Amino acid sequence: MKNLQVKDLNFSYDKEPVLKDLSISIPEGEITVFIGGNGCGKSTLLRTIARLLQPETGKVLLDGENISRLKTKEVAKKMSILPQGPTAPEGLTVEQLVKQGRYPHQSWLKQWSTEDENMVRQALAATNMEDWAHQAVDMLSGGQRQRAWIAMSLAQGTETLLLDEPTTYLDMAHQVEVLDLLYELNETEGRTIVMVLHDMNMACRYAHNLVAIKDQTVYAQGRPADIMTVDTVNHVFELNCHITSDPLHGTPMVIPFGKRGASLYFEVHESL
Repeated sequence: MKNLQVKDLNFSYDKEPVLKDLSISIPEGEITVFIGGNGCGKSTLLRTIARLLQPETGKVLLDGENISRLKTKEVAKKMSILPQGPTAPEGLTVEQLVKQGRYPHQSWLKQWSTEDENMVRQALAATNMEDWAHQAVDMLSGGQRQRAWIAMSLAQGTETLLLDEPTTYLDMAHQVEVLDLLYELNETEGRTIVMVLHDMNMACRYAHNLVAIKDQTVYAQGRPADIMTVDTVNHVFELNCHITSDPLHGTPMVIPFGKRGASLYFEVHESL
């Protein structure tokens, strides 16, 4: 099933095209990762899907309905977004942050409820943040902060999570920690996860579905094993590489090389 579809999307910044006639379908219950070079429009696409940006033409469909015609609270109950490098007010605790995820469910007639409290507790448990519930967000490590923000998104109770470069500025250990958490949420709860990643190997390892963006539109979309090829890397990233199999996961592993690496690569292959 497809709960998110993008059709003929066009978007520009100061009359400079960023997305052009772009169409994709996001498989429900899977992890989809947008990849591409800097400035290719990955984050713009994600923000447009989240309705943070208004396209010039084209549309985003959420469960078959044009997202631009839906009420904000209605969208927020189905889809949450974690932007790149979110910041919390100084002194705000993890629990207070996670509670903000329940705001779309509040109204004058429906105030804080037992259901809201349970959703917050479940989100803290799912992200292993219970022990830090009363800790200030700005006092946490990078990985813990990301888990706290993800917990807020989980408390929102949406079926779909959008994340813009959730591993940026994190060291390798914390990157794996965050991506493992998202993978587990997909596996155990069936949540649809859409995110932007820079690391091609991490994208191949965790994604069911890759969307490679080049020249303001989709260059290739599909399973990592099908589309992560030397040709794709060369055209999308303008990078020479060798692709082998990840020894642990069996997913494509990209080994990039520059001019020196290219000469060594061809020397080895000519000798075989």
